[in-house]
Amino acid sequence: MTEKVKVVTLGCEKNMVDSEIMSGLIHGRGFQLVDNKEDATVIIVNTCGFIDAAKEESVNTILDMADLKQTAKLKALIVSGCLTQRYKKQLMEEMPEIDGIVGTGDFDKINHIVDEALRGRKPILVGNPAFNYDQELPRLVTTPRYTAYVKIAEGCDNACTFCSIPIMRGAFRSRSMESIIGEVQQLASQGVKEISLIAQDSTNYGTDLYEEFMLPTLLNKVTEVPGIEWVRLHYAYPGFFTDELIATIAANPKICKYIDMPLQHSEDSILRRMRRPGRQKDTRELLRKIRENIPNVALRTSIIVGFPGETDEDFENLKQFVHEMQFDRLGVFSYSKEDNTPAARLPDQVPEEVKEHRANTLMEIQRQISNLRGGNRIGQEIDVLIERYDGRSDVYIGRSQYDAPEIDGEVFVSNADLKIGEIAKVRITHSYEFDLSGEVVA
Repeated sequence: MTEKVKVVTLGCEKNMVDSEIMSGLIHGRGFQLVDNKEDATVIIVNTCGFIDAAKEESVNTILDMADLKQTAKLKALIVSGCLTQRYKKQLMEEMPEIDGIVGTGDFDKINHIVDEALRGRKPILVGNPAFNYDQELPRLVTTPRYTAYVKIAEGCDNACTFCSIPIMRGAFRSRSMESIIGEVQQLASQGVKEISLIAQDSTNYGTDLYEEFMLPTLLNKVTEVPGIEWVRLHYAYPGFFTDELIATIAANPKICKYIDMPLQHSEDSILRRMRRPGRQKDTRELLRKIRENIPNVALRTSIIVGFPGETDEDFENLKQFVHEMQFDRLGVFSYSKEDNTPAARLPDQVPEEVKEHRANTLMEIQRQISNLRGGNRIGQEIDVLIERYDGRSDVYIGRSQYDAPEIDGEVFVSNADLKIGEIAKVRITHSYEFDLSGEVVA
């Protein structure tokens, strides 16, 4: 009997790419991939372990899937990803429902884990997280046919005091440029138009392999692949955002004028405790240069509130910084005390209710800013990638180059007959809190 396998993915886009590779390997093995968990004889839960909320979601999902051993066809429950890399021993001791574990450095061996689990051997394969995406592996892309994520590096060397990524994903290691371009060519041949380049620290790309910052070169090479219309950059670390990178984004029309740069905070005292590069004056100067040299650029950042030692004054200054910088998109996270990180041992931990209040306050400020920034787009003609059609409202819905998949706003388009995956020129007529609407330009 052919085993039926369901892959459940939690966490970020980087995790999703890992799941897509596991799915490709499973499909190549001759197993049948299924969407319905009730039909599965094998379930793989690819977990996230970044912050407490993500860990809780992962554990709850594992337990939910384990219940299917009693009510459905499930024979083997396998857990992979970041949570297993950090807590393999605890998971096996406290959750006997788990039949196999594979870490972030060994998911290319998923077929072996599945075979062993089905034999009742409770395999555990969690070694050094040194996996490199250069090896040619099959991948079943789960995003819509016109867009895909491509990993350009794995791991991180920055050692921010709050972050557990180096524990779960290992040291920074760039993928070879030839491997990346080869995958982009393959994706383009399948109809992909938009490539989102991802890594824990994308701006550091190439410093280990080529001993220099190679991201500008990589961006240009990706745009040269026939069929690729948009190239989007995620997770740009501010300490390595060079003048050459700014010039490259500005000059190349296929590189989205969209910069996702997690800053984490504004105040120098907090940045020092976080072990983040530069200080507020450096950030202000960098943002000034970006906006001066890349007209109409959209800036996304993320901020952590409630970091140990963050005072009321620090938060008031952070609010003022957000007001002044006018980010197009802002993600706000309450500090999460992570095991085995330096920040977990810092004094002056901030109470949960204070963190929650500060996060809500900052998001309310950002709602007003996003509304204002969106209003500035009215009258502009922008390209929109059409993603779906709403028959009830008779409108097409898509994204501009200023909006990343899933996390940012949308554009509602009327007065036209369009195709899904098409890039249409749209004149913006209205702005909402996070979205826009407009009409196709004849």
